[in-house]
Amino acid sequence: MADCIFCDIVRGRVPAEVVYEDDLVMAFHDINPQAPVHVLLIPKEHVAGVLDLSDDHEAVAGRIQTAAAKIARQLDVADRGFRLVANCGSDGGQTVFHLHYHLLAGRALRWPPG
Repeated sequence: MADCIFCDIVRGRVPAEVVYEDDLVMAFHDINPQAPVHVLLIPKEHVAGVLDLSDDHEAVAGRIQTAAAKIARQLDVADRGFRLVANCGSDGGQTVFHLHYHLLAGRALRWPPG
């Protein structure tokens, strides 16, 4: 998709500190971290958001979950815990309209957020 920063990261046009990549998913450190560990997980295919997922996306949606678990272990935050969240739409806090999940960890996270 034109003018999508995450599509540009997938294509290698914009640099990112990648922590995980496979055929469906890429994960990289957020440039504006909100926790000591803040990783974004994205599908390599452009999907605007959660509401744009269809049955055809079940493999990538599942892969994001398993990738998050691998990354949490890799970054040594699995035992203490982490948060995995997708912001949906403007009121939900989504600012980049390419589906992405935030893996946040490294400190006690408060509830409710926001």
